[in-house]
Amino acid sequence: MLMLPERIKILNVGIAGTLESSDITIQIEKSEGKGIELELKSTVANQFGKQIKKVILETLLELGVENALVFANDKGALDCTIRARVRTAVSRAAHHNCFPWGVK
Repeated sequence: MLMLPERIKILNVGIAGTLESSDITIQIEKSEGKGIELELKSTVANQFGKQIKKVILETLLELGVENALVFANDKGALDCTIRARVRTAVSRAAHHNCFPWGVK
């Protein structure tokens, strides 16, 4: 049986990341009933813009975020860094631990 993630509601602004090389800044805000709106600014947008957006959107979907306004300012971050920054920004914006630290 497929387990869907619980829905996470964005309560306020959450920011994660830096403007350093090989990093990304993610800012996430409330967006009532408008779905996910994503604005990407990247130094490598021509080469990797589609992949960056895909990673951000997949991570939000995995976390159960359905409505959010997301601003991403990328400086060449790897996929793993993008995922970590999105999780952190969502955790801060939703006051919810989005990291699977527990032992099974």
